This record gives sequence, C-alpha cells and structure tokens, in this order.
Amino acid sequence: MASESKPGFFQRLKDRLTRPGGGLGSGLARLFGARRIDATVLEELETRLLAADVGVPVTEELLEGLRARVARQQLDDVDALLAALRSDITTMLTPVAKPLVIDRNAKPYTILVVGVNGSGKTTTIGKLANRLGQQGLRVVLAAGDTFRAAAVEQIGIWAGRTGAELIAQQTGADPAAVAFDALNAARSRGADVLIADTAGRLQAQSHLMEELRKIRRVMGKVDPSAPHEVLLVLDANQGQNALAQAVQFHEAVGVTGLVLTKLDGTAKGGIVLAIAKRLGLPIRFIGIGEGAEDFGEFDAAAFAAALVEGRNSEAVSAAGNET
Repeated sequence: MASESKPGFFQRLKDRLTRPGGGLGSGLARLFGARRIDATVLEELETRLLAADVGVPVTEELLEGLRARVARQQLDDVDALLAALRSDITTMLTPVAKPLVIDRNAKPYTILVVGVNGSGKTTTIGKLANRLGQQGLRVVLAAGDTFRAAAVEQIGIWAGRTGAELIAQQTGADPAAVAFDALNAARSRGADVLIADTAGRLQAQSHLMEELRKIRRVMGKVDPSAPHEVLLVLDANQGQNALAQAVQFHEAVGVTGLVLTKLDGTAKGGIVLAIAKRLGLPIRFIGIGEGAEDFGEFDAAAFAAALVEGRNSEAVSAAGNET
C-alpha cells in the first residue's frame, strides 16, 4: 500500500475497532486515574482482553509479561501499562505481518481462495484483483463457485470493475474442471495472476474439504507449483469460531495466507492475536468495509495501536507510516 494512503486506512480501522465497547485501553486511564497499577487494574484489563476475543492462552501470556514488569516497578501507571501492552501486541503480530508477494516469474501466479459461506471471499477476490491490476498485473478470475449462479454473476461484476478477465462455466460444473481450464487459459493468455474462487463451505463438511484437495491436485497437473498461495478468508465477526475454521482449513488444504474481513463490523479485533499465536500463518490483508479502499496490507504496529489506544488518532496515523 502506498505510504500516503496508509494513515487513512488505519485511521478508519481505529475508528471501527474503537466504537462504543471497543478499544482495549479506551477509558481505562480515566477509570483508574493516576493510581499505581494493582490487581484491580490488571483484572479489568484481563476482562477487556477476553471480551475482545483475544482468547485465554494469549490473554494469560500478555498479562504474565505485564505483571512481571509491574513487579519490577517498570510500569508506574495505566498509560505506561497500555504502552507496554501495545508494544507486546506489536511484537506478537510482527512475525505474521507478511504481505503477499507475487512471483512474476510464475506465469500465472496462482491464488486459490477458500473460506466458509459469508466470509467475504468474493469481495476479497474483487479487491485483490483491483489492487493487483493497479500494480500493472494482468489478472484472470476463475469462477469456481459453481453451486450458486449468483456467485458467477458477482465475480463477473468485479471482473468488469477491475479489468480482470473472467473464466466461468455453467452452474453445477465440476469446480476442479473450472480450475483446470482457468489455469490453462491464464497460461495461454500470458496472464500474470490467476485468482480462483471456490464455493463457501463449513470446515466440518468433509466431502467439500476433499473437493478443495481435488482442486489443488488438478491445478498441480497443469503447474506442479500451483497453487502458489492458498488464501483463507475469515470473518472477524466469527470470533473464536474463526480460529477453529483456520485450524481445520489449514489441516485440510495447507493454507499459506490469511485475509481477515469485516473488522468494521466487530469490536473484537483481538481474534487476530488468537489466530496469529495459534497458527503463525501470514496475515496478508485485512478488510474494514465494502469499498476497494477499505482493503489493505496487515501492519502489526498500526493494528496494535488501533486495538489498544482508542481514539488517539495521531498514534495510529504515526503507526501507519512506520512501514
């Protein structure tokens, strides 16, 4: 993402994560004033971390570190506590803040997009196609969700908006056949990137998960290195269920990157921490709205600021410029 657009994106993220009820640090200093940090302060912070869907293991890890510094008298007040929390969250998220890098020698670089129903896969595909098109890449979209006629129409609309080419077959066609044909077509046309949609499926539907494995195998017959990226789209509103989805999709098809969507619809952005700690998978992008501009690369420092600091817009904007 261009540096000049980044503060605006993360400013919007901050606003949407810190609505009433959001923001781990929002009102904490006002609630406890300048008093020294004690058990009551730490219990309140623990409650907020759990309410934000950080999860028990990560909450315990964060609090253990904070308590140790309090015991060593390294943190004097709530402001210092929140600054330390922000730093610890940044440290935890930095290893997974890895942008998607398109190998331009792979023609086409193939991205298989998976996820449950309603996670925002089609919108993510459209936004990603728009982003890559703006980078001068020739993009082909494969309408692999053949179970819903509307799915083909939706991805077709995004193809029209972004200038991407569309490969589609009739409703009910074999999704693996669509992927096979799309990869061959993209290769013959000299496309830079192929983004293949798949039907939404619950992670517990074993026959549909097997279908994803089949799509992977079929792509590998055209190009042994394909797909180069298996991108799992997760709805942040799903909270701990999103973590369960990530675990099972990863076990089934070998996820290589994550997109977390609908962060504008939840004050529980802490699920990002739970997923990062459990799986360590690269978080490629986050989505905070329906517009193409509401889609950006994941930035650990800026996200930590948005999650912790509430309405401190200057801090978030500064964090957005750090990378």
